[in-house]
Amino acid sequence: MNEPTRAKARTWRVLRWIFRQTERTLAVIGLAALIYWTCFDLVYISSNSMSPTLRGDSYESGDRVLSERVSFWFREPRRWEVITIRRPDGVRIMKRVVGLPGERIQMLRKGRILIDGAEISPPPEMDFLDYFPFGNLVADQTVDCGDGYYVLGDYSRDSDDSRFNGPISPHQILGRPWLILSPSDRRGVVR
Repeated sequence: MNEPTRAKARTWRVLRWIFRQTERTLAVIGLAALIYWTCFDLVYISSNSMSPTLRGDSYESGDRVLSERVSFWFREPRRWEVITIRRPDGVRIMKRVVGLPGERIQMLRKGRILIDGAEISPPPEMDFLDYFPFGNLVADQTVDCGDGYYVLGDYSRDSDDSRFNGPISPHQILGRPWLILSPSDRRGVVR
């Protein structure tokens, strides 16, 4: 084999190696994108309605939260769990589940919550929750959750939640917040 033929063969080997590496890299990027779009969602918190759990006062300065979608493929949302919801206008928000499907919810004075006539209290680690009777939970009214979930914001003085919009349907639930990615001083798991 003469020198020009060897050089041509070497060039083709190098080009094939580059094409294989490019193909593998694109496959890995494609798989990562597929996993992200199927299992995760990035949500920007732009209001303090879930403060202190999730904080934000504008799109630019609020928490960036990675929400996972996989949990609710295998189970239903639980009481006191924070969930990601898509409102009818397409905006993604996060609220805490208080009432489950089939339950009737009522709020007494001073924010005490009754489920099917029995008073419930948040777990001890959530003693910061302080709910206010507004909207459909005033004057000891009772709200039937039907097949939906009754959700409230942690800072209920400034929260557009089920008190004003009624229970949310299961198809509005996108997942649950998992990690606060930024700002760096708030980085960590959402509890």
